[in-house]
Amino acid sequence: NHLEGHLLSPFIDVTELPPHIALIISGGHTLLLRVDAPACYRKLGSTLDDAAGEAFDKVAKMIGLPYPGGPNVERRARGGNSSAFSFPRGLLHEPHFDFSFSGLKTSVLYTLPKLENLDDSLADLCASFQAAVIDVLLQKSLRACKEQKLSHLAISGGVSMNQALRLAFQGACESKGISLTLSSPALCTDNAAMIAFAAALRLKNSAGAEDSSAHGFSV
Repeated sequence: NHLEGHLLSPFIDVTELPPHIALIISGGHTLLLRVDAPACYRKLGSTLDDAAGEAFDKVAKMIGLPYPGGPNVERRARGGNSSAFSFPRGLLHEPHFDFSFSGLKTSVLYTLPKLENLDDSLADLCASFQAAVIDVLLQKSLRACKEQKLSHLAISGGVSMNQALRLAFQGACESKGISLTLSSPALCTDNAAMIAFAAALRLKNSAGAEDSSAHGFSV
């Protein structure tokens, strides 16, 4: 399962896999899991509609930015005012750990006709949208750490290359005393190394025959 590859990719350079909360964020998936050991995972939450990366791609298309949307929205967001637009944080205050980004995407769509000049507002729009996505991912991940009584958080998947996201998580985790492990940028998108590493850990732990779909993954 390539999601298991993403899940484990932050730990390629370490010898042990610590119990932790894992956040996988990509174009097709947004998953929050508890990880106790190789092949021992429990899904805490997932997206109910758009994945985080999918929301980036769709918003980029709305505002005329090329695919892939994530890097292009991130570039346009630099220097923008992330408080310029009050976009919704879907399911942020719900007690569960599921995500929803469709309302945020729709809010951006309804905002566009109200703008006198999109070019003048583009940086602020992208920064505000990006901040809304990051805020939800960050707050739910921190709450999962607290409720699961784990002080280690790992993040992987293509969206985790976003520098604003990485800085936000680094600052928040440092202030909360949570250890943060991020996939290196070279391992954030789909790659062979993460699959080989996942297989090696399963072999080492004699779990090679188990089905990862029974441990919290959905594809």
